[in-house]
Amino acid sequence: MITKEQYVNAQKKAIKFFEKAHIAITDEEKQRIEVVDFNLGHIDRMGLEILVYVNTQKVCAKELVVLPGQSCAEHMHPTVNGVSGKEETFRCRWGKVYLYVSGPATENIQAKMNPDLEGNVTVFHEIVLNPGEQHILYPETLHWFQAGPEGAIVSEFSTTNTDEMDVFTDQRITRFTKVQDE
Repeated sequence: MITKEQYVNAQKKAIKFFEKAHIAITDEEKQRIEVVDFNLGHIDRMGLEILVYVNTQKVCAKELVVLPGQSCAEHMHPTVNGVSGKEETFRCRWGKVYLYVSGPATENIQAKMNPDLEGNVTVFHEIVLNPGEQHILYPETLHWFQAGPEGAIVSEFSTTNTDEMDVFTDQRITRFTKVQDE
């Protein structure tokens, strides 16, 4: 859980990243930036900021802003009621992102482990995405990611957004942020 002030500050930081990356967004979109802290209350190290452009019955397009030091928790997009989980393509637009998936573990990963990651991540095959590079994540692929030292913006192109169905390795996590009443 985070405070309204933390939520608004994270939105403002995300807007500055869009400006640095020369990605134009409207005033209405600035208001719709979702701040995700996974209800761990450590937005500075576990979370991300999301701007959904479109989410239809077939496709979804959004920007993921990952601030310096932030990680997105390990999760997967499962098949639910016979409907395949989300397939997504991550394309780094600005900064650098360290993406981790199943496969041979990378020695000396570049991500910085923090107390929320310790014991809550299980895949360590590192894929480094620089601007213009992309990687496809198929349904039911366990993955997590972290921004490089300057942060990152990742465009996500996927099948229908089903984030409410995500399965997280860390059982403490809930997907949607709760904001404290002040």
